[in-house]
Amino acid sequence: MASRRQAFMETYRQEMALTNAQELMNKCNEKCFAKCVTKPGGSLSGSEQRYMEAFNIVSKTYIARVQKERISPELA
Repeated sequence: MASRRQAFMETYRQEMALTNAQELMNKCNEKCFAKCVTKPGGSLSGSEQRYMEAFNIVSKTYIARVQKERISPELA
């Protein structure tokens, strides 16, 4: 029974960490988008290009981290 409880708690912690990371990414994305993309149009300005580059880096890093944690939660 104790091992089932520990497994449940670990799963819960992982899900909460994932939820918190997603919330953080969403908030950062909203703030950065509002600051960098002031007038969406047919082409990207310099700040919009920087926003896209930063967003791609953060997204790739986030996805890699989530995949790493799912494979081996004790290493994350």
